[in-house]
Amino acid sequence: MLDPVIASRLQFALTTIVHIIFPVMSMGLAPFLIYFTWKDIRSDDPVYEQLRRFWTKIFAVSFVVGTVTGIVLEFEFGTNFAAFSTAAGELFGGPLATEGMMAFMLEATFLGVFVFGREKVSDSLYMVSAVAVGLGTWLSAVWILVANSWMQTPRGFELAQEGGQLVVLLVDPIAAYANPRFPWMFVHMQNAAVLSVALFMAGVAAYHIWRRGIGDDDDREAARFWRKTLKVAIVVLLVTAPLQAIHGDAYGRHVYETQPQKFAAMEAVWETDSYVPEYIFAIPTSLDQITDPRAKELFGIGIPGGASWLASGGDPQAEITGLNEFETEAPPVAIVFWSFRLMVAAGFWFILLAFWAGYRWLTGDLYDDDLLHKAFVGSSLLGIFAVEVGWIVTEVGRQPWVIQGILKTQDGVSPGLTGLEATITLVGFALVYTGLLALYTYVVRRIIREGPPSIDSIETADSPAPKGVTGDD
Repeated sequence: MLDPVIASRLQFALTTIVHIIFPVMSMGLAPFLIYFTWKDIRSDDPVYEQLRRFWTKIFAVSFVVGTVTGIVLEFEFGTNFAAFSTAAGELFGGPLATEGMMAFMLEATFLGVFVFGREKVSDSLYMVSAVAVGLGTWLSAVWILVANSWMQTPRGFELAQEGGQLVVLLVDPIAAYANPRFPWMFVHMQNAAVLSVALFMAGVAAYHIWRRGIGDDDDREAARFWRKTLKVAIVVLLVTAPLQAIHGDAYGRHVYETQPQKFAAMEAVWETDSYVPEYIFAIPTSLDQITDPRAKELFGIGIPGGASWLASGGDPQAEITGLNEFETEAPPVAIVFWSFRLMVAAGFWFILLAFWAGYRWLTGDLYDDDLLHKAFVGSSLLGIFAVEVGWIVTEVGRQPWVIQGILKTQDGVSPGLTGLEATITLVGFALVYTGLLALYTYVVRRIIREGPPSIDSIETADSPAPKGVTGDD
């Protein structure tokens, strides 16, 4: 049997890795759905109603599966990390409870109106329901990230002993919940979610355009739908992809100032040094360099002084504290270092892809560039992958602390939990979450294969004055 600490950490990592897919989809789709709804109400162009209906199906499925998989995570604080819950429950429980009462209730209540009420409520109330669903989705992220960011940069508390156990007492809610890490995490996460969904939409649209061809007059309605989807996605990519890189650069500086050990792990810097290069491209030459990367020993292409510049905010000669200088053990450097490289590489690829598509749009070749379409298809899930590895950098890089500088992860595990219990639940959750992910994939794939609803079926359902195809875009 596995050690209960290891098994509990694996279980939480597994459930989080699967769960995070669905909030990313719903948070990223929310602004698109608000836009499609607004255009549907304000214009006579039926393509926006097609867009709203089609992507609402995927949003609804993501919301349902995300709710199921997310509830389990909160239970795990009690089953596997009871010591952490006892120590930080007074402070940590507030944001989670508020998320359920405020964000989830808002989202769940108006989702029914948004999914089923188009023909039953006024345009204004329907628009309100779209905004409320989107707002609820983003508020959910607010409270989850408030809780998580406090674990990264804890503020507004006092330590005390109750029953012989360390507990965290909330003394300044504003300092605790508006802690320094929150704005960085929120902007980076929400932009990443919108970017990920834009890539997904572009990939799906590019697949249909590439396979069907845009000049197919027998299927012109669907072709127009996918062309519009692709263009909307590209516009969003052109904004979010560069923004993610700019914000990520500043975020890295903040990490160095507040969690220098995590920053050193991200760069695999073991010895304190100055003028440290940023290895944007690194290749291990041995198995040891994969499992125990040390930046100086890797074969790579580095920007001289780049890491020092990133850490200091502009000084390439700045000193970076090496991992050997810290009193606590280093986090799993290999996981953090390679995950960070994958995230950054994906980010640069997204920028290239966005400008490539923008250039093709300007030259009038957007629908004729099969290589671009294939690139979009191959990148359709890369945004979610980047979120996953980015989240790994955030969480694994914080180790060995579950609350930075306050409580170690090994001390947060439930004291009575046995290795057998933890292993059994780990296997059980692995099976259940794999099944849920497979079911979600099957349903979404089926929705995509069926394509958008036809304009005729929309007009039949809506009854009001028919909307005609308004021509090519």
